[in-house]
Amino acid sequence: MGRVKRRRAPRVTERPRAPYGGHRMLLDTHALIWWLSGDARLSPAAHQAVATDGAEVLVSAASAWELATKVRLGKLSDPHGVADALGEHIASQGFRELAITLEHGRRAGSLPGPHKDPFDRMLIIQAQAEGVAVVSNDSVFDAYGIPRIW
Repeated sequence: MGRVKRRRAPRVTERPRAPYGGHRMLLDTHALIWWLSGDARLSPAAHQAVATDGAEVLVSAASAWELATKVRLGKLSDPHGVADALGEHIASQGFRELAITLEHGRRAGSLPGPHKDPFDRMLIIQAQAEGVAVVSNDSVFDAYGIPRIW
């Protein structure tokens, strides 16, 4: 079974090399949503990194949890049913699911600092464990020494 090609936005004519010298990245939840919906709020650098041929794009189980939670609470509209079919959307883009392990949970719970968002804390730990940059407009990742693509 061949790898599914990622959707290309009209403004991308070719896939350049990934920035930061790497080809692996973890999408923050908003970056994932904006990529899937073709939202212009995704920065050009982030779009370029995700669209790069050969890039390994990771999506954390924490993002599925966050997305479903926000839809359930009415904090996020989901007119296209992305939350219910997230696995299919991730697979269609050629992205890779990143599971949450017991070690991730332990480390996220022990993470120092005042940041209280459990979803971001999990992404911080997973990015550290995987040695990857995070695609996010949220500067909270910078305080933890994680390369951020935006």
